[in-house]
Amino acid sequence: MPADSKLKEKAKKLREKLLDADYKYYVLARPDMDDYEYDKLMKELQELETAYPELKTDDSPTQRVGSDLSNSFETVMHDVPMLSLANSYDEQDLDEFDKRVNNLLKGEKYKYVCELKFDGIAVSLTYKNGMLFRGATRGDGIRGDEITTNLKTIRVIPLNLKSKIDIEVRGEVFFMLEDFFRINEEQETLGEKIYANPRNTAAGSLKLKDSRIVASRRLNMYCYSLRYLEAAEQAKLVSHSENMKILKGLKFPVNDNTRVVGSIEDVKKFCNEVEQERDILPYEIDGVVIKVDSLKQQEKIGSIAKSPRWAIAYKFKAKQATTRLKEITLQVGRIGTITPVAELEPVFLAGSTISRATLHNSDEIERKDIRVGDFVKIEKGGDVIPKVVEVVKDDHHKKLKPFKMPDKCPACNQLIHRPEGEANYYCTNSLCPAQVQGRMEHFVARTAMDIEGLGFQILEKFIELGYLNDVTDIYKLSKHEKELKALDRFGAKSIDNILSSVEKSKERPFEKVLFAIGIRHVGERTARILAKRFKNVEALMAASKEEIEQVHEIGPRIAESVYDFFHTKSNLQMVERLRKAGLKFESEQPAGGAASAKLEGLTFVVTGSLEKYKREEVEELIESLGGKAASSVSKKTNYLLAGAEAGSKLKKAESLGVKVISEDDFDKLIK
Repeated sequence: MPADSKLKEKAKKLREKLLDADYKYYVLARPDMDDYEYDKLMKELQELETAYPELKTDDSPTQRVGSDLSNSFETVMHDVPMLSLANSYDEQDLDEFDKRVNNLLKGEKYKYVCELKFDGIAVSLTYKNGMLFRGATRGDGIRGDEITTNLKTIRVIPLNLKSKIDIEVRGEVFFMLEDFFRINEEQETLGEKIYANPRNTAAGSLKLKDSRIVASRRLNMYCYSLRYLEAAEQAKLVSHSENMKILKGLKFPVNDNTRVVGSIEDVKKFCNEVEQERDILPYEIDGVVIKVDSLKQQEKIGSIAKSPRWAIAYKFKAKQATTRLKEITLQVGRIGTITPVAELEPVFLAGSTISRATLHNSDEIERKDIRVGDFVKIEKGGDVIPKVVEVVKDDHHKKLKPFKMPDKCPACNQLIHRPEGEANYYCTNSLCPAQVQGRMEHFVARTAMDIEGLGFQILEKFIELGYLNDVTDIYKLSKHEKELKALDRFGAKSIDNILSSVEKSKERPFEKVLFAIGIRHVGERTARILAKRFKNVEALMAASKEEIEQVHEIGPRIAESVYDFFHTKSNLQMVERLRKAGLKFESEQPAGGAASAKLEGLTFVVTGSLEKYKREEVEELIESLGGKAASSVSKKTNYLLAGAEAGSKLKKAESLGVKVISEDDFDKLIK
């Protein structure tokens, strides 16, 4: 039954409330709605759109949470090239720039606009009839990647405008420092790679295939350019500074730290002021952009091949400091990654006191010949995380011993090893205390054992109290039921729910258990492939590296990691204890053996929003019936299972002549 007028009006009002809350929170920094109320309204809108798909609009706030659909980035041409700016590094360069502008304008009076130069990624936003139509990266300036879905997750970007206009807006996507640090804290907890700087992380985030992950990153944006797509409207625009006021009126994020000045001396003054204050800003900047304000004068001055002649970027120098390296310590991540860290004599640099800096890996230490006791230069320029740039190689340095990576893990004293072809060393002991909490968080996650109630804080509390020492202890919590219910802030109901969820997790299939135990390089899909090929853990334990590597989609790095995991005594002990607890270490065979081969030899790709199945469920079903679930369409694809809002994969399937089927068609096929 279609939605009636009351439901349509309700959905419209919910959208308006949520979009207004986004603008006040993310752009104006003046929230007027608490998180509880916001989440409640969002859930209400999501439920409405799920029940009545026709109510979902392109500008719905639900589009900001991302989708599990895999993005395929197509190349698009920019109507007007996105030129780069010429750089200047001192005041003499600014004087020469001003002289050129003066000569080209032949004595006309002119003004400059000074803006912060954000250390981010340039993007273009195209609006048609007031709706966000397309978003793209700068690319090579002539063409870029179409990343509309990912840009929609950035909450400061309006999805629709109050005016039904056709415009292009350009700006810089970046991270607020607190969000960048939050991401690195999460990476460190998971034992994953620490990101060096916000700019590269922003660039990588915009190109992620899963827009839900992009949404979780909390990217930000400031706009710095407005162009009307209709020539008559564009001709009415007067100046850059007025354009920024127009953008503000349209609810675009525009940075207030700008200044319109009448001379190059005032430009220098602004640059010096900003450079002095850059360390207290909540985001990274690497300079100041100076533009001629008048649009007519910009046109008269013109551009050269790669950059406009009416603008220049004044770049700040990276700040450095020299201090003594007291010690090199080792950090152990969730999956045992050993990362060397420089412990420094505290030194003030770029707004904060630095006492630690990453050394990345032993190869980096050897390349720079870093030794304990050295005087080292550290930098915190484009890299927010301090890094050791170089060693002061004097007579003192020559007397120091070269650093040698230890043989044992600093946390558990077990042997560490370095896989062939990798830069990092690893501790493979799953019972290593440094890995306990991270491994538990991974183990209980929804995509793994799906144990509700055991969040970060509760796990931390149970570990602290001695109830949990490794993941196997989760299945012994019922023995401590009385003590747990007696704990402060833990009601009997919450403990009952946790214990019930623990018991229910024993029903999770072998592939989920295989993913949950935390084998390095083994994600959800790899766990599914291994479970399907080897059927049970005994067969996987008995397999050689070569046999594992022969499995389709399994490379040498994964094969070595799986082999090493099942040849480490502590890991085998953990598996045995989990088996005794009742977890499934064997794949369940489908009822009626013939059914398991029904899709034998057929390759499927799933795209769009499905009504009857979750993406993960239908892919598991395909593979349980002997078929292959691929992530991208090719000539080898037999069927594209397409749901609502199927995008580029549908176009590619049609161009290749791949058969496109609906959910009903799929059900007929498997029955």
